[in-house]
Amino acid sequence: MKKSKHLTDMYKKINDKSFNVDDAVNLFIESKRDKFDETIEVSMNLGIDPRHADQMVRGVVSLPHGNGKKMKVAVFARDQKAEDAKNAGADVVGAEDLAEDMQKGNLDYDRVIATPDLMGVVGRIGKVLGPKGLMPNPKLGTVTADVKNAVEAAKSGQVQYRAEKTGIVQAGVGKISFGSEKIIENVNTFIDAVQKARPTGAKGTFIKKVSISTTMGAGININI
Repeated sequence: MKKSKHLTDMYKKINDKSFNVDDAVNLFIESKRDKFDETIEVSMNLGIDPRHADQMVRGVVSLPHGNGKKMKVAVFARDQKAEDAKNAGADVVGAEDLAEDMQKGNLDYDRVIATPDLMGVVGRIGKVLGPKGLMPNPKLGTVTADVKNAVEAAKSGQVQYRAEKTGIVQAGVGKISFGSEKIIENVNTFIDAVQKARPTGAKGTFIKKVSISTTMGAGININI
């Protein structure tokens, strides 16, 4: 496939070199497209085998400047907790009715949160939510009685991450329009969070490779 002039110019600037985070982000800023606010994405190749429970890497991180994505949040809650979720900005709140709707395939959500007392209802549709990465999890703060804070955190750009079968963790950490300073801080915060999530079963080099890319751009290897 023929590369666009923009992409060709980027590859010339990169020239198979590795950059520090600051220089990589500044290069993307200098080469930004005029009509498209691209997402900055971080990809980390980890020295783990996620098939083993003691080598799974999964977590959540609140980026200092959000990720620039408008999050659609569904909450399983009743009574006052349901009101708290609505007031915090949840897009949909329900219980059995919400589970039934999701069972039909209506899963256009970025985050699903549930109060502990409704996990029995949520568990019935685990086979639907699980493959989409939407199953509420106490370790990620999405099974909680404090739905207000959980919704607000999700809406503010809190990012969940999970290692894929190949040991790769990746996430969008901002928009080009944020400017270099905010993007750099977000990138470093994400990398640091994954570093701190090193599992007990990981042996040898934990972070093998880090790269940054934009939605439609080239990837840049980061010096680690």
